[in-house]
Amino acid sequence: MSSGDLGAVLEIAERVHPDHPESGRAFASRLVRFPAGCFTAAAGTERVGYCFSHPWRLGQVPLLDSILELPDAPDCLYLHDLALLPDARGQGLAESMVEMLVAVARAHGFDRMALTAVSGSWRFWERHDFHRHQCGLLPGYGEVACYMVKVVTGQ
Repeated sequence: MSSGDLGAVLEIAERVHPDHPESGRAFASRLVRFPAGCFTAAAGTERVGYCFSHPWRLGQVPLLDSILELPDAPDCLYLHDLALLPDARGQGLAESMVEMLVAVARAHGFDRMALTAVSGSWRFWERHDFHRHQCGLLPGYGEVACYMVKVVTGQ
């Protein structure tokens, strides 16, 4: 992903996550702080999805729409957001993006990944071996948010 993709990212985010809006500044801060964990999905020349991840501390939930500052001594790769437009779903793009995230985690020495599932998406994440650790009201994420962790194993 490059800074030139952020306009498309914002358009996708507005469509996919209308209840969890984030600013271009928030997305840009994640891209600047950890570009290795940020990428887009395309269908031809059109951007149809994106992913933002970054090093973080296990058990801590970053605030939405915040300017990211990486913590000292991170111990996991935090998946901040993975979004696909509805027409792009069911084509294996999400699975490919999860595989890319696992590779990023391994490359940076993390044996765990974490995320906060919103809008009932925890079922999707369970299919990718994420396990629920805390569900309910998480600040800024809504009443049906679920903090989830995946152990990254092997090569």
